[in-house]
Amino acid sequence: MDPSEESRHGDAAPVPIALSAWTDLVQEDLLHANPTAENLRRPVADVQLYDAFDDQPNVRNTVVLAMGVSCGSAGFERVLVHAADGEAAAVIVKARGTPIEDLRVASSRHGVPVLVVGDDADWTRLIAMARTAVAGAAVDSVSGVRLGDLFAFANAVASIANGAASIVDPSGRILGYSTVPGQPIDDLRRETTLTLQERTPPALDADFKVVYSSTAAHFVQSPSGIADRLALAVRAGGELLGSIWIIDPGGDRRQPALDALDRLAPLAGLHMLHARSASDFTERRNADLMRTLMDDPAQASFAAAQLGLEFTDGFAIAAFALSHPNAGSLDAMREQHRLLQLVTVTCNVQFRSAYSALIDSVVYALLPCAGESPRAAHRRVIRDIGSYATTISAHPVVAAVGGIAEQISELPRSRTEAVRTLQYLMRQQSVTRENPTPQRPAAAVFEDHWTELNLLEIGRYIAEKHLDKFDVVDAIRAYDATHHTDFLITLRAYFDSNANVSKAADRMHVHGNTIRYRITRLAEEFQIDFDNPTTRLWLWLRLVSTDLM
Repeated sequence: MDPSEESRHGDAAPVPIALSAWTDLVQEDLLHANPTAENLRRPVADVQLYDAFDDQPNVRNTVVLAMGVSCGSAGFERVLVHAADGEAAAVIVKARGTPIEDLRVASSRHGVPVLVVGDDADWTRLIAMARTAVAGAAVDSVSGVRLGDLFAFANAVASIANGAASIVDPSGRILGYSTVPGQPIDDLRRETTLTLQERTPPALDADFKVVYSSTAAHFVQSPSGIADRLALAVRAGGELLGSIWIIDPGGDRRQPALDALDRLAPLAGLHMLHARSASDFTERRNADLMRTLMDDPAQASFAAAQLGLEFTDGFAIAAFALSHPNAGSLDAMREQHRLLQLVTVTCNVQFRSAYSALIDSVVYALLPCAGESPRAAHRRVIRDIGSYATTISAHPVVAAVGGIAEQISELPRSRTEAVRTLQYLMRQQSVTRENPTPQRPAAAVFEDHWTELNLLEIGRYIAEKHLDKFDVVDAIRAYDATHHTDFLITLRAYFDSNANVSKAADRMHVHGNTIRYRITRLAEEFQIDFDNPTTRLWLWLRLVSTDLM
């Protein structure tokens, strides 16, 4: 590390803050069992996990997390005695059914504040948030910004550092950016704020690697045509949360900007932890509500009310998926979340609202049907998302929109149509020997392929009812496999050409006599009556529906 960076970053211990201020920053639904004025004024300088099998360190002015300790047990009493003797700031515990009054009595008896966290709280996340809050509270230069509002925080940072700011997560997704008037930006900044994604994944970018390896704000010299940057890796509890990038203000403003970034590092971590928590909760909630809308008609009205959905002109369900060869891989999952962000942003721009969620590797969105040409708007938005998707993945995005649902009760039907269309388009994207590379991004509304989709339904019905056992299609397929013949392909070409031998020969690039010979063999070997229109119709339906599946 550069000595100047070490001196700027510093290793000084955090300045103690009041317990009340600390709990406000953590915002983890902490319930204070004994919130006396004296307790709320207790100083907090550190956070520690309690381990009964270790020699307990000094806990003065420390919040002690009693993990794995049952309230009312002898172990809990030992924690309280140790905390009281060591002048700890407070003890955090999961109540697990213990009445708050009992905890209040225990707090008063030992003279140490007891804070209660929910039984489903994640201790790992809580300790990261708690420790970051101790350091972050000492930074008061961006007071008034709601914790977790990364766009407001980016504006505050940009104002302090005198340069446009962007906040980026470890995958390269833009979590927030500043909009302070008058601050210069370049083409890279314009592109990343439009797509909400860095051009190159941080794992493959040399500048990101340098920034991540440093514990202090860093000056990054950019190539010609792109403004230089100041950058800071943001961490909490040793975990890399992302980074902040500032367009270099230059001159005598550079060093103060670097110093400001260093001072803001703890608070940046606190904001990013809160934003991540809020984002995770919002995504889960939206996914649950969207799933209810599409799958549970009895509760759909409640879900619509929770989403603030006004069902006046109707909606259509859109489905988006990446044509990724390893759908369950970590890379695919990251790209699916980027696709969710892209869909949300694009729908906001197009419709001034966004109802979207990632469910089982598919991004769903509710598209409004207002205006004279709702289907034109639907086609436009899925086309735009397909074209923008090249910035988030090397794999094509496939998009489909179900039919318009005029009532909430019709949303399951629209979802089914969207999924059927999506699956059909995905099959068209599949890689085969004849098509070694995937096609361009595919986007369609249900009506575009309703004929093929209905034929697919016929094929499924035939298979489910075992109606295929009464014809010769499977027998011909088995014969072709054994004798390396092309009778089934010839039969399909013959039907597709309306029994015109010349057209069928052109389709297969063979002589007409070859087609005549094969048709004669089919009639003799498999007793096919080609003069019977019903026979021709049935075999054609079987071949077409099988090809589509």
